[in-house]
Amino acid sequence: MKDMTQSYPVDTSVKPDVKAFFDPATNTISYVVKDPNSNACAIVDSVMDIDYAAGRITYDNADEIIAYVQDQGLDVEWLIETHVHADHLSAAPYIQSKVGGKIGIGENIVVVQDVFGKVFNEGTEFQRDGSQFDRLFKEGDTYQIGGLTAFAMHTPGHTPACMTHVVGDAAFVGDTLFMPDGGSARADFPGGDAGVLYDSIQKVLALPDETRLFMCHDYGPNGRDIEWETSVAAEKEHNIHVGGGKSKEDFVKFRTERDAQLDMPRLIIPSLQVNMRAGQMPPKDEQGDVFFKVPVNKL
Repeated sequence: MKDMTQSYPVDTSVKPDVKAFFDPATNTISYVVKDPNSNACAIVDSVMDIDYAAGRITYDNADEIIAYVQDQGLDVEWLIETHVHADHLSAAPYIQSKVGGKIGIGENIVVVQDVFGKVFNEGTEFQRDGSQFDRLFKEGDTYQIGGLTAFAMHTPGHTPACMTHVVGDAAFVGDTLFMPDGGSARADFPGGDAGVLYDSIQKVLALPDETRLFMCHDYGPNGRDIEWETSVAAEKEHNIHVGGGKSKEDFVKFRTERDAQLDMPRLIIPSLQVNMRAGQMPPKDEQGDVFFKVPVNKL
């Protein structure tokens, strides 16, 4: 396999502190990633709570992260979104209002905004230029978390805007990979592509074997306990969809057939409308109320 790490500032001798927060309602794992030599940290893939049936928004998950950050005396420098999630709502603006930090996502958010701006029949007031975010990451971009140098790898396939963020020996893969017994994420959303996803997974697996990989989701296959950390070596050997040298052709065939059997995520409609706005709600109407749109036969 071609070495894809040479153009990246890979340094597995640097080991950031990683604290995980699991949300059982959406099987999402959020992370606080701390520079071990300072109080600087980043928050990855935060969750805002929604009771969709009642149309009620709350912030229990975000408040837990905020409390941890404040109790530890941490300085939040970044609020990272690995992609535009379709299964949970981001709490990034809420957390930003409490503890600061810049909200960042991959530059192809503009592609997602264009696609779903049409799906949800958004008017011209909805900006499709990514300006809702503080930073749009390009392939290979670096940024600092205190003294740590982090970098972003473009890993599309699940969505066009998916990025894997690598901080020292830790990589936050979003939905590009699941735990070895979970395989990989679907690639049938608008802009998704199973072949592109396979290539992105190979890019992640070209990182050093000892790199710690942190998942965005885990569903406890076959009744096992929830897990969220593995390694490049474990994924290369044991991942049920790509491990053991499985071919791109076999992966695309499996992924395409599997995706055709999957239902839409339960929270896809509110999630996309919020997350393409960097975690902000749709604009209020003349009475000051907020509504989600439900497109019929569009997804």
